[in-house]
Amino acid sequence: MFKAMGDPVRLRLLSLVASHAGGEACVCDISESFDLSQPTISHHLKVLRQAGLLDCERRGTWVYYWVIPAALQQLSSILSSADPTADTLVTA
Repeated sequence: MFKAMGDPVRLRLLSLVASHAGGEACVCDISESFDLSQPTISHHLKVLRQAGLLDCERRGTWVYYWVIPAALQQLSSILSSADPTADTLVTA
């Protein structure tokens, strides 16, 4: 999941979907926020889906995306349980 979010475009896509009204966003709503082709945006959304961060549903000609809350909770748990002093070198 972290690898999928390592790309700035994917991180921004995830943020846009998560913050969109109603908790879901049509690809037509979010693609205008980028200076990228629609196939490139679809590729990035596919990577986020494969990582388990987004889910989607086709409605007519458009695809609607939403964040999977359990995936964000899992990421949050990993980050909050990380020991920030684990890599600290103690010298005398």
